[in-house]
Amino acid sequence: METTIIAVAGMTCMGCVASVKRVLGGLEGISSAEVTLNPAQATVTYDAGKLNLSTIKTAISDAGYDVA
Repeated sequence: METTIIAVAGMTCMGCVASVKRVLGGLEGISSAEVTLNPAQATVTYDAGKLNLSTIKTAISDAGYDVA
């Protein structure tokens, strides 16, 4: 398992936080995802054998948020 912190721009409320968390939770290979508004970031623990960081960032971007 790997853990990474991803800066997520564009979240303005707890609904946004819930949306990002829901998107991350739907990806196979993620064992945990904590999303915070301040600081605007996602801390993700995932199985690198099933999922790569690029796929995680793309999923967040596809949900309408910017990834640093």
